[in-house]
Amino acid sequence: MKLGSFTMPLHPPGQDFSQTLADDLEQIVVADRLGLTEYWVGEHFTAEWENIPAPDLLIAQALGVTKNIILGTGVSCLPNHHPFVLAHRIAQLDHMARGRLHWGVGTGSFPGDLEVFGYGPDGRDNRRMTQESLEAILDIWNGAEPGPYEGDFFDYTIPEPVDNFGLRVHVKPYQKPHPPIGVAGVSDRSSTLKLAGQKGWIPMSINIIPGSHLKTHWEAVEEGAVSADRTADRAVWRVARDIFVADTTGEAMDEAINGTIGRDFRDYFFKMLPDSPYFNLLKTHDDMPDEDVTIEYMAENVWIVGSPGDVEAKIRNLYDEIGGFGVLLAMGHEWEPRDKWLHSMELLADDVMPRLADLA
Repeated sequence: MKLGSFTMPLHPPGQDFSQTLADDLEQIVVADRLGLTEYWVGEHFTAEWENIPAPDLLIAQALGVTKNIILGTGVSCLPNHHPFVLAHRIAQLDHMARGRLHWGVGTGSFPGDLEVFGYGPDGRDNRRMTQESLEAILDIWNGAEPGPYEGDFFDYTIPEPVDNFGLRVHVKPYQKPHPPIGVAGVSDRSSTLKLAGQKGWIPMSINIIPGSHLKTHWEAVEEGAVSADRTADRAVWRVARDIFVADTTGEAMDEAINGTIGRDFRDYFFKMLPDSPYFNLLKTHDDMPDEDVTIEYMAENVWIVGSPGDVEAKIRNLYDEIGGFGVLLAMGHEWEPRDKWLHSMELLADDVMPRLADLA
């Protein structure tokens, strides 16, 4: 099993934007030093908590101060970008990364972002836009023929080449045929993860749901793979978890519940999710009362919190419960207090993960 990280990021409203970007960059640098294999960065426009609108820019900055870690967009919200422009931005970033890039794609689901771009029940269909945009980008990278492209949502023209002064659509990704594509799933038997199985893309499972729901994610991946005559490989499955490690389980639980993880759930997720269709996914059982979904419940049943030995055991239990996966993504939270969070990451990378070397 490999260790990576995924940051949404999570910063309370009102913080200094410049400082939060610097703090997120520092986490990437530390992750590279500790040997994490990958680091994904989210994209939102109107989410004060998840405050990065251009993950590709942070990734470009991080490339210059890291050596080995693979960086990924988590995700590029395709309906929010013109596909011709995004195809070129990601292809250029892939060349700057020299292969240290994964390209996560998605529809974008934050309510404010949906409103900005006119999606929703009475607006444009962001799922259909995502499909159209992705197909257009892949076509551009594959050498689209000259002529007009007229889709349901996007229009552009591939110009005829002019050789004598070098006019043509020429920028293609560094990795062939393109950077590895990742997609994230939330709901049971996610149609997005079924698509990942069909296409051979990277399936990623969200951090907030227990193993009982995660099982259905892999079922969707396998169903998609079978439909395309592929063999699904659990080694490419990414599972995100909120993780905190301390010298003792009591210390870890106290810091997780009363520190930044607890704050982020108490002040953000627990205020946003009850009005969404995803709240029930936090429950281990469908008949579980809403009021039983507490910070303490999350710490005991969904987060991975404890001493190195207990965290090892919890990761093993999750691995066995869902049938195995390839990459554990530790969720990004503010490192407050910094010394305890840095110690947590060091324990996770240097103590816990070597104990899990047999999970392949």
